[in-house]
Amino acid sequence: CPPGGDALPFQRFPPSSKQAVNVSYPAGCQPCRLPARPLLRPAKVCQAGDAYTREKFKPQPTRDLEKEKRRLQKILALGKDEVEDKVEQVLVRKKKEEIAEPDRFEELINEIQERREFLAEMEALGQGKKYQRIVLTEISEKLNEMEIIDKKRSEEMRNIMTKAFPAGNKSNLQD
Repeated sequence: CPPGGDALPFQRFPPSSKQAVNVSYPAGCQPCRLPARPLLRPAKVCQAGDAYTREKFKPQPTRDLEKEKRRLQKILALGKDEVEDKVEQVLVRKKKEEIAEPDRFEELINEIQERREFLAEMEALGQGKKYQRIVLTEISEKLNEMEIIDKKRSEEMRNIMTKAFPAGNKSNLQD
């Protein structure tokens, strides 16, 4: 800022010569010029437009009063709302669905199949040796887990069978 607080001059004075050189501004940096009179619209022009017109009322769909009456009667008669019963039924269904676990044995079979397909793809691309040990190790882990699940299932079946047929020969079931 110059010491007087005035704006900077638009002319540049080179140190070697005392001639004034006009500075040219790029198109985006041109100093702003204010119009000679303000750009306000007259009141008549504003009122002639749509700014002062109100929107017409568009009624929304109303409630079904008969349906509301029946709902209120059920609440007074039963002490519960129909909606609450539906929510409870949905929660009970969700809990039952959560309890039903996906079959881990089937998941393991799918995982082994995916690993075999991956290994086949890598062998086709010439990278089979690189991934063979890793994939085969993962497959053997999955097989061990499947064996454990199979032993548990067979033990459960044996227990069920012994409870269902207690007089039967137990030696035949264990073989």
